[in-house]
Amino acid sequence: QVQLVESGGGLVQAGGSLRLSCAASGRTFSTASMGWFRQAPGNEREFVAGIIWSSTFYANSVRGRFTISRDNAKNTVYLKMNSLKPEDTAVYYCAADSARRGSAHSNDYDYWGQGTQVTVSS
Repeated sequence: QVQLVESGGGLVQAGGSLRLSCAASGRTFSTASMGWFRQAPGNEREFVAGIIWSSTFYANSVRGRFTISRDNAKNTVYLKMNSLKPEDTAVYYCAADSARRGSAHSNDYDYWGQGTQVTVSS
């Protein structure tokens, strides 16, 4: 079992920065593939960033602006978001894939947090 709790969402001005955290519990955390997804009203849930071991990968829309990282000692995954745009506004979810696929597809993830709202004002 893996439990995930996101935090760090809020309101930020366009061009600003925000860091999201995902605190995880469970003995499989250190070996799980982790990802961040987001969903805005009327949109499909979309992949944002992923990490498996020390390898990271990103959606084209956020590459160069967002950074995913993991601190295994703290059982926490982070998403640092820079140069935020209004179109980044969404509920952000962290997710874990115990099969360690390193996937960008939501259906490949087994565990999900409750989500945290990020709103970027123009």
